[in-house]
Parts: sequence; C-alpha cells; structure tokens
Amino acid sequence: METIHVSIELPRDVFSALRQDPEGFVREMRVAAAVKWYENSVISQGKAAEIAGLSRAEFINALNQFKVWPFQYSADEIVEEVTRR
Repeated sequence: METIHVSIELPRDVFSALRQDPEGFVREMRVAAAVKWYENSVISQGKAAEIAGLSRAEFINALNQFKVWPFQYSADEIVEEVTRR
C-alpha cells in the first residue's frame, strides 16, 4: 500500500491538555475521523477501518465507543430490502 505523509501543526500544550503524547493523539484522531466519515456515509466500513489503522472488528468496537450505529442502512431500509426478495 502506497502512503502519503500528512503533517499538521498544533500548539504544544494541546497534548498536555488531552493528556496524550503526539503518537496517541494521532491514533485517536485517525479513529475519530474514520468514525465520523463512516457515520456520514462518506466511506465504507472497510475503508474506515483501514484509515483508523484497525481491524474491522476493532473498528466496530470503536463505533460502539462513539455510539455510532455499525450499519449504514436504517431499519426501514433493511425491512424494505428483505421484503423485495
């Protein structure tokens, strides 16, 4: 997998306020971004897990921690899909 390095600048005191080192902050930021993009149906669950640097099962656990529904279909859409068959 080809990667691109992305850099952002943050005030040094951000890390102490969050009680994290820069590496922990980056890990958490990747997960938070992936969860939000998944929640907004911008990316698939598999791509979100990849962005977050997690396995699919770990990403589903992260969704639970953020209280995000792991399915991109509503209950009504699932019922509609099942009744069409």
